[in-house]
Amino acid sequence: MTETVELDPILTTDFIKEMVKQMRAIDSYGTYDEWSVEMILAPFIKTKEQRREIPVIGDPDEETLARVKCFYNAIAVLIEKECGHMAVPMVNISHEGFGRALITVGKLVVMARTVRDVHRFSFDSLSKMKDEADKLLSVAVEIIGTYPQVAEL
Repeated sequence: MTETVELDPILTTDFIKEMVKQMRAIDSYGTYDEWSVEMILAPFIKTKEQRREIPVIGDPDEETLARVKCFYNAIAVLIEKECGHMAVPMVNISHEGFGRALITVGKLVVMARTVRDVHRFSFDSLSKMKDEADKLLSVAVEIIGTYPQVAEL
């Protein structure tokens, strides 16, 4: 008797697939090769209680900074797929955990986001993470549609 495992539909979305690609890209030792999608993306999911337990004193760790960059890199890749122009993410975070995340297309800034409390960067669920990315993506694509000449520079 074979058992069929029902795949969560969110795991088949372009955003989640891209997040897994981004996370695997930063895994220089191949640790994630045998991991499931849920395991790879687990660090992005935390409850409010878990977030409260994370101290915001001291420098954010490298893994957290890498996850922030992966999130915005994935959005940039989806913008590229959507509009056909190269999207460049830029994330600048201070040692205190504050900074900015920008995505540019040509000479057009299509996303500008203030990042605070990077130590606690996470989402309540994969669905919430995807919803946030979808919002940022739709605004970026709308901006590109409004100013296509600037995006092509």
